[in-house]
Amino acid sequence: MNKRIVLSILGKILQIEALFLLFPAIVSLIYNEKSLWAFLVTSVLTAGVGFLLTIVFKPKTAVIYAREGLVIVGLAWIVMSLFGALPFYLSREIPSYIDSFFEIVSGFTTTGSSILTNVEGLSHGCLLWRSFSHWIGGMGVLVFVTAIIPNMSDRSIHIIRAEMPGPIIGKLVPRIKDTSRVLYLIYIVMTAVEIIFLLFGGLDLFESAVLSFGTAGTGGFAIRNDGIGSYSPYVQWVLTIFMLLFGINFNLYYMCLLKRFKSALKSEELWTYICIAIGATCIITTNLYFTMPEFNNISDTVRTSAFHVASLITTTGYSCGDFNLWPNLSKAILFILMFTGACAGSTAGGFKISRVIIMFKTIKKECHRLIHPRSVKAISFEDKALDNNTRHGVTAYLALYSVCILAVFLLLSFDKLSFESNFSAAVSCFNNIGPGFDAVGPASNFALYSNFSKIVLSFAMLLGRLEIYPLLLTFSLGIWKRSK
Repeated sequence: MNKRIVLSILGKILQIEALFLLFPAIVSLIYNEKSLWAFLVTSVLTAGVGFLLTIVFKPKTAVIYAREGLVIVGLAWIVMSLFGALPFYLSREIPSYIDSFFEIVSGFTTTGSSILTNVEGLSHGCLLWRSFSHWIGGMGVLVFVTAIIPNMSDRSIHIIRAEMPGPIIGKLVPRIKDTSRVLYLIYIVMTAVEIIFLLFGGLDLFESAVLSFGTAGTGGFAIRNDGIGSYSPYVQWVLTIFMLLFGINFNLYYMCLLKRFKSALKSEELWTYICIAIGATCIITTNLYFTMPEFNNISDTVRTSAFHVASLITTTGYSCGDFNLWPNLSKAILFILMFTGACAGSTAGGFKISRVIIMFKTIKKECHRLIHPRSVKAISFEDKALDNNTRHGVTAYLALYSVCILAVFLLLSFDKLSFESNFSAAVSCFNNIGPGFDAVGPASNFALYSNFSKIVLSFAMLLGRLEIYPLLLTFSLGIWKRSK
């Protein structure tokens, strides 16, 4: 393990976080808010610690191997959260540091779960920092670091693979630095376009930016106590469309930039994602329209259904109503979407559509093998034959994914909330969704949980965002052996 390169890059990450903290500080200054000093103090402290790490642990070589990449990612998200929680705590807008840590972890991991009972009571600076953390975490701060640091080795593909969600991550262009820049360019442009659309909906620049950051990162922090319910139908449709767009693999957008439209439109994962979203919307619309008297207008019912389907499948977590009160069929569909997630290589959480496809194809192959033991049939995905390592990787991840959710659920059971609340909280936080059901539904929050449970849920969010392995291996003693 090259500990020097690990600590040096952590220092650079903290310096970048210190720079990011200046944005909410500027907003606090504009609105003449007391939270300004909290952001400035945190920014200076974060920058100072980052500077010391880069100076004291200057690496002898900039080469990054797989183990360094995994550890850098695992530690970076923890350290960023520890420092990122300070503005909430120092300003006393969230008096408990554990609550502050939970809130910022939820932000960086693009989960959107909250302990706040009165969101509108926060300053503009803190509201921006919550939602901006979604935008930072959506694409990944380490992808950003790879794009801007001049001396990063091309082996830093290990960092991107460890941080970007999905089973198959590769280079879009020959140099990994250029890959990172392409990803962020697409990300920035799409965010800017959404802000413009929301401005046309009558929102001011602050609210348009905050909602766009939450959508782009598929995070879902709202700045009104009723979530998205009080916004106009136009705004809700804009958010619906952009949630679905940010749930698509960013590789496909790059193909479109290269005018390879046929290749992009042939994506098996894309069409599965679209079909699931449309099918779920149709089922929920029908169920609500014929079973709930308040849904007597078909256009409103379609909009509400499409909004929540987009929000849950992309793990954004925005809500324009309390789906906790919906019929069991509609809630069951939403609960399934909480597991599937959107496409690999997007900003969404969850298990990912690509893994679901590979898993079902593997099951189909095993059934075929039982009937025809001597047949040899390869599994293909996106017109490419899948090797055994990829298939075994998906199977192993499913097993580990299930064990982690069950472990989190078991630990939450020490709190005296209902079975439905604890299980949906475990699923919601691990899949980076935000709201769950019952006591943690869209009209409620996570404030009822004990400090112990909040820490458990915070690490569940980190495990889910980083897809388990980076964080798991970071705390494995074996990976730290054989220091250089």
